[in-house]
Amino acid sequence: MALVQLKGAAVSDSRLVNRNVVAKRGRTSMRLEPELWQALTEIGEREGKDLSALVRKAEDDDNPGGRTSAVRVFVLDYFRAAATEAGHAAAGHGVLRIEAGRQRDALTATVDGARAAA
Repeated sequence: MALVQLKGAAVSDSRLVNRNVVAKRGRTSMRLEPELWQALTEIGEREGKDLSALVRKAEDDDNPGGRTSAVRVFVLDYFRAAATEAGHAAAGHGVLRIEAGRQRDALTATVDGARAAA
């Protein structure tokens, strides 16, 4: 990880994004990759929960690596358990609510990806 000079101070050029959440012990900040924040947002939309509620749920899983690790594992486990809409239904997850255009684009990308892999 490189350091960048900003107004005379060395600052990390990390991709991690810092956000405030209300965890089990109260308000705190967490640093995660933008893709993980997006994944948490998608889970929240599907489950009808905010980021803080999802962080507390991840903490309930008693991951030995700490809060940030628990959230990463929570996101991975969520999508592993439901890699398809049928999997989401079988896992008892909520229904994904996205605009028709985004849904069509996602379906097209999935089909194009499958064709490329074949």
